[in-house]
Amino acid sequence: NEEAACLRAVNHQAPPILNCVCLGDRNNDKENVCSTNMEQIRASDSLDRLLPPVSTPRRKSTTLSKAEPPLLRTGTRTIYTAGRPPWYNEHGTQSKEAFVIGLCGGSASGKTTVANKIIEALDVPWVVLLSMDSFYKVLSAEEQALAASNDYNFDHPGAFDFELLVTTLRKLKQGKSVKIPVYDFTTHGRQKDWKNVYGASVIIFEGIMAFADKELLRLLDMKIFVDTDSDIRLVRRLRRDITERGRDIEGVIKQYNKFVKPAFDQYIEPTMRLADIVVPRGGGNMVAIDLIVQHVHSQLEERELSVRALLASAHQSQPLPQTLSVLESTPQVRGLHTFFGVPCVVQTPQGEEYEGRRFHGKGITGVSILRAGETMEPALRAVCKDVRIGKILIQTNMDSGEPELHYLRLPKDISDDHVILMDSTVSTGAAAMMAVRVLLDHDVQEDKILMVSLLMAELGVHSVAYAFPQVKIITTAVDKSIDDLLRVIPGIGDFGDRYFGTDGPALWSDEDDQPTPTSS
Repeated sequence: NEEAACLRAVNHQAPPILNCVCLGDRNNDKENVCSTNMEQIRASDSLDRLLPPVSTPRRKSTTLSKAEPPLLRTGTRTIYTAGRPPWYNEHGTQSKEAFVIGLCGGSASGKTTVANKIIEALDVPWVVLLSMDSFYKVLSAEEQALAASNDYNFDHPGAFDFELLVTTLRKLKQGKSVKIPVYDFTTHGRQKDWKNVYGASVIIFEGIMAFADKELLRLLDMKIFVDTDSDIRLVRRLRRDITERGRDIEGVIKQYNKFVKPAFDQYIEPTMRLADIVVPRGGGNMVAIDLIVQHVHSQLEERELSVRALLASAHQSQPLPQTLSVLESTPQVRGLHTFFGVPCVVQTPQGEEYEGRRFHGKGITGVSILRAGETMEPALRAVCKDVRIGKILIQTNMDSGEPELHYLRLPKDISDDHVILMDSTVSTGAAAMMAVRVLLDHDVQEDKILMVSLLMAELGVHSVAYAFPQVKIITTAVDKSIDDLLRVIPGIGDFGDRYFGTDGPALWSDEDDQPTPTSS
């Protein structure tokens, strides 16, 4: 009886969290491949009959769900409109790591389906799905020949590049920017272009050997084992390898008997005891997925930070830092010529000697904090004709008052450049700190970052300077205070609105648009 079997608890060697029991039963693995006739397996209808019926997943009804999720859906993409809250403290240092969920299970057990169900139910932005399949080792010519004849064991721990995998997952957990290899299963090699991944609040890491390495296990905050019947896994693997990876059915069966099933028995199934939660039946088990989601939400709530409030009370009586340079009233020549460089003497085409400065770095990149920072781009391009431009969009969450990262586009290899970070005004410094933190996460050296602003409040100067003492700060003026709305006083208003011509009347209402009644 399936309903009675659902009440069986997890093996005592696998201690569950959340007082969660295993909500299903495990069938014993068959010793051999199911004895279905080969000709029947060739037909897709036969494969469909072997799969369990897919029930419509019930809607999540917990108090954690939102009526209107913060996302936009297009024909090919889902774009989250909610921003990433601060992942650092008032000192600018990493104060919270991403929450990492490890998903392990046999080949074609439904790990990716479970991961996608968790992502959908979490309803939070900045979630990264990292697949272990991306970290297969590059095969030699001899190994390529074995793979072509289905004689190479892809289900052995030695087939994975664990060193690269651990390094990548650790950096991603720490909030760093990483490059993920893209593995081609038809050629058994890595593609030339790797995928850039950055900024995760939650990382879901899935793979058949997700629990096979001690260093990997230390990085996982929650460990989930997806337990699916061996016959179902075989049928799914047949369908996937034939339709998606261009394999023939005889080769898939040969590889399953020779490598896949023995590897599951020897390396994968024994790691079930390491799991915090066992999920039978994969993505169809919404009860288990709901429990997982509730626990992840509680962990994220415990890690929430309030950076802006801490900035408002920090560094109140501190003197202005030595890294701050306040330009004179005519900064065009002196300011731009003293950004970077070493003294030098050049000879002009007219034969005259000119004493100036020569840039001594590899390159210059300008990064605008949208949108007011864009007002400074034309001047930078006028001085540095070949400058590369990046953009970061940071907006304040009106409910929490915290800055949130919504979008970034940075040039490749920015870590080698000097970076001019541009924003027209800086009040508390919360957005500037987040922008600097993003640059540091992309391996830009702190002493190669130059913060340029037209006007700064003293609080903003202190926030940036004491969090990042090697960042150079250049502005034309420093005002003493900010008001209750965190605007610089006396300030220069909303410079972005004034520059782009989008400033309007301070007060308006729908009644202003109504026609005025006339007397008859």
